[in-house]
Amino acid sequence: MTKILLISRSQSLINSLSERLHFENFTTESVDDANAATQRCRNEHYDVAIVDDQMKLYDTGLPTIVITRKPDVESAVNALRHGAIDYLTPPIDMNRLLATLRSLGNDEGDEEPQRTSVITRNRTPRRTNCATQPIIGSSTAIEHVRNMIRRVAPSDARVLILGENGTGKELVARWLHLKSNRSTAPFVEVNCAAIPAELIESELFGHEKGSFTSAVKQRKGKFELADGGTLFMDEIGDMSLSAQAKVLRALQESKITRVGGDRDISVDVRVVAATNKDIRHEIEAGNFREDLYHRLSVIEIDVPPLRERRDDIGLLVSHFIEEICTRHEIEPKAIDKDALAELSRRGWSGNIRELHNVIERLIILSDERITIDNVERYCHA
Repeated sequence: MTKILLISRSQSLINSLSERLHFENFTTESVDDANAATQRCRNEHYDVAIVDDQMKLYDTGLPTIVITRKPDVESAVNALRHGAIDYLTPPIDMNRLLATLRSLGNDEGDEEPQRTSVITRNRTPRRTNCATQPIIGSSTAIEHVRNMIRRVAPSDARVLILGENGTGKELVARWLHLKSNRSTAPFVEVNCAAIPAELIESELFGHEKGSFTSAVKQRKGKFELADGGTLFMDEIGDMSLSAQAKVLRALQESKITRVGGDRDISVDVRVVAATNKDIRHEIEAGNFREDLYHRLSVIEIDVPPLRERRDDIGLLVSHFIEEICTRHEIEPKAIDKDALAELSRRGWSGNIRELHNVIERLIILSDERITIDNVERYCHA
C-alpha cells in the first residue's frame, strides 16, 4: 500500500486530502513543519510526499507532488527543477492527483517527457465528466455511508439514495460512479423535478425529428447519453406516473424508444436514483409506482441530515473556508472557537448546502477572523 507524507501548515488541506486518500486506500501521515518533515523522511519509509508550496520544501528525497496557490509557469518550473513529479493548484483535481500517485513506479526513465506534460496539463487542466469533491466527516453516520459506497459501487446494482435536501445525495451518486467499473464512462444527471411533465420523456428517452412542434432535429435522451455509464435520476419522486411506466420498461428490458420513434434502442446503463420524499408514503398515496420502487431500490443508502452528524461540522467548516477563500482568491480566515460552537448548535434545516452558504457569507462579511458576533449578526437562527 502506498504510504504518503502530507506536508502543510493548512490543517483543512491535510484533512481533505487525508479523507479522500484514505477513501482510495492510501496510507497517509502528516506534518506541519519543515524540520519535522525532514526528520520523518530520515526515520520512516514513505513512497511519495505531497508538499504545500508555502513550505518551500523539495529536498525530501522522495517523489514530490507540489500544491501551490500561484498557478504560473515560473512556479511550475521552479518546482520541477527541484524534482517535483507533478504540480497542482487549488481546487485540486483529485482525478489527476490519483492518476499521478498510481503511476509511481511506472514512469522510470521517462523523466523529461513527464515534466513537460506536467506544465502543459497545468496550463490546460484536464476536464472530467464527474466532480470529485470528498465526502467530509468522521462521524459514525457518514462513515456508514462511505462503507455502503465501498461495498455497493463495484456492482451494477441499482441504488436509491434517500435524504433531505442539501445532505449530499448527488455527491454519493458521483462516488458510486467513480468507485465503479463504469468510472471511465459517462456520468449523466437529470433532475426530474426541474423538467416539466410534458418534456420529461423527451429528456430521458430522446425524440425523433418532427415528433412534436419544436422537434426540429433528432435528439438523444439521457439514457442513450449514459450508455455504458451511470444515469443519476435526482428527485425521482417528482416524476409523472406516465414517465414512471416508461422508466420501468427501460429498466426491465434495457431498451428505450425515442418519442415519436418506432425502434427499440438497447442501452447499458446503471441507474442511481435519489429523492427527498418519503417514497413509501408516495406509493400509498398513489403518486409512485411500487413496482418501479422495487426496481430502483435494490440497495438503499440513507444520507443523514447535518443535525445527526454535528461532530462533522468542524471539518466541514474548515473545508469550506479553504475552498471558498481559494475561489475568492483571499487568504483563508480563522474562525473563533465560540463561533464554531455556535454553528455546531444550529438546526441546519438546509443541511450542508445551507452551511456552505453561511460560511461563504461569513467569509465575505467578516474581517480577519470569523467571530461569534459575525455568526449572530449574519446568520439567521
